[in-house]
Amino acid sequence: MLQGGALVTEFRHDEKPDAPNFVKRNRIIAGLADATIVVESGEQGGALITADIANSYNRDVFAFPGRVNDRYSTGCNRLIKTNRAAMIEKLEDLEYLMGWQRSEEKKPTLQKTLFVELDADERLLIDYLALKSNLPVSKVSAMLLSLEFKGIVKCLPGKVYQKT
Repeated sequence: MLQGGALVTEFRHDEKPDAPNFVKRNRIIAGLADATIVVESGEQGGALITADIANSYNRDVFAFPGRVNDRYSTGCNRLIKTNRAAMIEKLEDLEYLMGWQRSEEKKPTLQKTLFVELDADERLLIDYLALKSNLPVSKVSAMLLSLEFKGIVKCLPGKVYQKT
């Protein structure tokens, strides 16, 4: 793909690239991508549809803000305003929010503690991975953050957590 590109479609080779097919293709793109980035969009359009699809797949969505009176910025600004996209202004914002590190900027590896002391709720979360714990979402979110700081879990793109 890096050398020759790729064609992503569920249609036959003789099918015309009609506008109604773009949305069908974009749902595939939203599913394949780690993140969706909206650079410019009016009130409506394919970029906003793709952003909504990416959000429904629990994928990260980012948008560049634009001038308030620019009709091609209203979509991006609304995504940011309604918390359906995180605002980015430069590449470093995307790298930071996605947890991507450049090879020359690698952070030192966190030394895992052999005997980590967890409170009862944290242990319950690790044992049942929040699926069967019956804990409220607000408490699970706070505990996941605490466990991330302790090096027990790692937050991946798409708001997915992995035990380290």
